[in-house]
Amino acid sequence: MPKSSITSKGQTTIPIAIRTYLGVHAGDKLEFFIDNDGRVVVAALTSDVSELKGMLPKPKKKISIDDMNKVIAKRGARS
Repeated sequence: MPKSSITSKGQTTIPIAIRTYLGVHAGDKLEFFIDNDGRVVVAALTSDVSELKGMLPKPKKKISIDDMNKVIAKRGARS
């Protein structure tokens, strides 16, 4: 089982086996929480942009980039 020490500043190095399992790299975010059994759980807060595909429904009608820019400009003028 991988082990790690905590520094006087509360920092630790996550063992490579755990980083690989979580798929995390330098700069990625982690979430820590305590589950109902009192165990500390670490979860990666990273996701690939391709995982977002299909989250939103397709628009009912297509809108061109030019039309989007016009609406943005008009909306911005009201601010």
